[in-house]
Amino acid sequence: MLFIDSLRLAFGQLRVNPLRTAFTLLGIVVSVGFLVAVVAIIQGMNAYVKENIADAMIGMNTFQVRRVPISLGMFTDDEFRTMQRRPRINERDAEAVQAALPDAEAISLQSGWPTPRADVVWRNRTLGSVLIFGVTPGYQVVQDYRFTSGRPMNDIDIRERRRVVVIGADVAKDLFDGGQAVDQEVRIMGTRFTVIGVVAPKGRVLGQSFDAFALVPLNAFEAMFGRRQTTVVSVKMREAEEVGPAMARAQEAMRVARQLRPSEVDNFDIGTGEAFVAFWKQLTRVLFAVVPAVVAIGVVVGGIVIMNIMLMAVTERTHEIGLRKAVGASAADVRRQFLVEAVALAMLGGVLGVLGGWGLALLISTLTPLPARVSPWSVGVALTLGAGIGVLFGVYPAARAARLDPITAMRAE
Repeated sequence: MLFIDSLRLAFGQLRVNPLRTAFTLLGIVVSVGFLVAVVAIIQGMNAYVKENIADAMIGMNTFQVRRVPISLGMFTDDEFRTMQRRPRINERDAEAVQAALPDAEAISLQSGWPTPRADVVWRNRTLGSVLIFGVTPGYQVVQDYRFTSGRPMNDIDIRERRRVVVIGADVAKDLFDGGQAVDQEVRIMGTRFTVIGVVAPKGRVLGQSFDAFALVPLNAFEAMFGRRQTTVVSVKMREAEEVGPAMARAQEAMRVARQLRPSEVDNFDIGTGEAFVAFWKQLTRVLFAVVPAVVAIGVVVGGIVIMNIMLMAVTERTHEIGLRKAVGASAADVRRQFLVEAVALAMLGGVLGVLGGWGLALLISTLTPLPARVSPWSVGVALTLGAGIGVLFGVYPAARAARLDPITAMRAE
């Protein structure tokens, strides 16, 4: 019997009991669909973080000098305690970096994570949960801010300790209804600030607005929220190729400023947006470690169901097997027929699972801010998994069918 004939008979058998076929496929469809959908979301998130979030958080052509690295959560307890003993980044560190990098486009000292939220009050109106950043003027250049009205914060504002604030587009729109915001007086944590500028919209990332913020001078920020241990220095270079050499010069300047001996390790961290991308990929690797286990459980259950259904089919078709052997079918023909049926069943489940997972990923991407990218390798793995399950769990029923004695089988009803 040709393989194409076996395949045609296999799909014919699937149509005989459509309800049984549907329940048999359920385990594989759900498992494969889950695999494709989750991988699509993780892959999409990886690309999204690299293309959008890292640069939005840190800035283009930018690196930061920090007390602890972005990937703090991936260290051991001992390493964490060691980093907690590091001195905070302060004004002297920023001055040392600035002296070492006179060619930098901008250098800023700014409040670090976690960014506090506070109410911004204008007259009798209150806008809640606004992100408050304490910055020096260079931060606005680091973040490539453009202004729709007013002006940026400058060194004179800092030197004269003026209570000024620069607000994001969402704050201006929601608090002033799109009206004139510049020169208005607002209150933050009970302190009065004069609005001097409104930043042009930066958009949303994963549903989170990048325009609901207020920038205040770092000294005013520390007066309201206290001096933070997570203050960072951000350095923006004019060209991407300048970042690497500038990081080396900043590292040397920091070591000299902190009087570290050659044998001593750095008590600070220097990194770019790629550090955040690497941290995110570490997190997704944990997810990738969990997903196969969940999929494996579903696939094994689906495979066991397929084996039981095929064993039931052997019992139900015993007379047919005996008749086929009586008219010349060999044991190999019978074995191949049942094995092809098992593989066809599993492959059909794999295809339906891929389509379902693809559709689920697109639906999630449409209805939520989560991006999804279906990768060819996940589709290939899913289909290979389906075929493999069919072979693995179809061998025993096929062998059992092939061993049936034709005379005994023909007597069965």
